[in-house]
Amino acid sequence: MGPIYKKKLSIIVPCYKVEKYLPKCLDSLVNQTLGGIEIICINDGSPDSCKDIIKRYAIKYTDMVILIDKKNEGVWRGRQDGIRAARGEYIGFVDSDDTVSQDFAMSLYNAAKDTNADIAVGGFQRIDLETGKVLSKEMCSFRSAFNIADDPGRILELNGAPWNKVFRASVLKNMYDLSCPPPVLDDLIFHLMVYLQLKNKGKVVFVPKPLVHYMVRSNSIINSVRISQIEKVYKAFLEVKHYYKQENASIQLMHVLDAEAFIHLGVSLLFRLSKNKDINMHEQIASCTEFLDKNFSSWRNSEYFTKKYVNSHGGLFRRMQIAHSIYLAGLMPSFLRIYDWSILTFKHDIKW
Repeated sequence: MGPIYKKKLSIIVPCYKVEKYLPKCLDSLVNQTLGGIEIICINDGSPDSCKDIIKRYAIKYTDMVILIDKKNEGVWRGRQDGIRAARGEYIGFVDSDDTVSQDFAMSLYNAAKDTNADIAVGGFQRIDLETGKVLSKEMCSFRSAFNIADDPGRILELNGAPWNKVFRASVLKNMYDLSCPPPVLDDLIFHLMVYLQLKNKGKVVFVPKPLVHYMVRSNSIINSVRISQIEKVYKAFLEVKHYYKQENASIQLMHVLDAEAFIHLGVSLLFRLSKNKDINMHEQIASCTEFLDKNFSSWRNSEYFTKKYVNSHGGLFRRMQIAHSIYLAGLMPSFLRIYDWSILTFKHDIKW
């Protein structure tokens, strides 16, 4: 007999220096149409009034809002604390500076429950905080459900943020922790650890409508990365690979891991590094290539970037194929400059 859950859904909200945005976020959560939910707010040693704001909601919504007050340890540790405390059959996450539609919880929970899925993925829209203009809608087109064991490459379709998803609680409560979570790309690493738990029977289902309102602030469109952070990110990827090998992940899933390493280290991370004008990008690209070749070697000839796979799956895979071809052609510096220009011009970070 499986565990008895006291709630249908637990929603974890990490909070740090968001006093300006937190009330709107919590208002959107306490007014959900799904009953039987709990909202676990992690005050991660925030120096502002986040703790007091959460306390007020916890008093007003006694059986719904829960405060976990802790010293500052970062989002990764905060999420782990929330997962341990969660009483829901499924667990979701919401960023404290975003809001969600009233049917966010019901749509994702029902989709997961009705299909016995391990992950339900919702659509979202990026909204300019200053103007209220919708910049883009993503994950809002129809996608068929899939089983990870049958076509692990489709993992690459999923955006790397947890805030538009719900996960089966038992999966998160049994996933591996990391000895040293990375300072950046922690969301992606979190997902990679989840996928490992689901390597044999994990099912993913989609809800193609904008359930999350991701607020884009002018000072947060582009995030730079310091050289000192790179080693920790590389170390985290190596720890993930260690667990994949330890758990005898399939060759196909290992190749997905290699493809993820290329996309996020060879494109996303290099782009963030390129924002620092003091960094020699040619040296960083060479260093990244050496790291990928040594530890994630199938990235060069990945089946997920081939014409056959791209033609059968389309969409995001076509963009990833373009980035892969550009990298192999040695054109990354020029590509990164164009990428930067497009983000500054259109205020929309293209996802690879």
